[in-house]
Amino acid sequence: MENRVSVRVWGRRAMFTDPVVKMGGEKGSYPIPTYESLKGIMDSIYWKPTFTWVVDRVRIMNPIRSEPVGARTVVYSGTNDLSIYSYLMDVDYEIQAHFEWNLQNKELEKDRNDNKHFCSAQRMIKKGGRFDVFLGTRECVAYVEPCEFGLREGAHDTSDFEFGMMFHGFDYPSQTGNDVLVARFWRPKMVKGVIEFIRPEECEVRKTVRNMKFIPRSASEEEDV
Repeated sequence: MENRVSVRVWGRRAMFTDPVVKMGGEKGSYPIPTYESLKGIMDSIYWKPTFTWVVDRVRIMNPIRSEPVGARTVVYSGTNDLSIYSYLMDVDYEIQAHFEWNLQNKELEKDRNDNKHFCSAQRMIKKGGRFDVFLGTRECVAYVEPCEFGLREGAHDTSDFEFGMMFHGFDYPSQTGNDVLVARFWRPKMVKGVIEFIRPEECEVRKTVRNMKFIPRSASEEEDV
């Protein structure tokens, strides 16, 4: 596929949370990155409303391990509280993704140029991303560079795991055209260190979060992005 890119993303810490429990005082991370978090990484590297990133697969390079960290948080009463956050430590991933046109933004049809956006995405990957890149949460800073998917030796190259029901991502009105925000769930499997993601429309378990109005982007707004 011409518009497919491979990216290495790594950092000291990562926090891939379940949105159902994200508002609680104590947070813990999934053992692997979610589809939505990887899509967010690709958006931070290079984003335009003309297209949508589709994550194909991710390779887990380092051993999966977590570590509790004490954090002083502000509670609703305005006082401080001590919470324990469980972070993934010393993470390293190889991401393979491609972009597809966002058909909901019909005003940007003239901007659907494969070569233009593919070359721009490659430049942004080499520069480490257009915006700051995070591994799930803002305190988990990530570093980005281009890579050849599957070339390096990984810690889970002989490992197979099943992770049970996990959050996959959100269906936003800007991508579906429906005025409702929907959460998707799936059951990921890691085979030889690689997790193959199903497409968003293939997720069978879904939950409506709330109503959300879709506002199309105009051509003039695209010029400022």
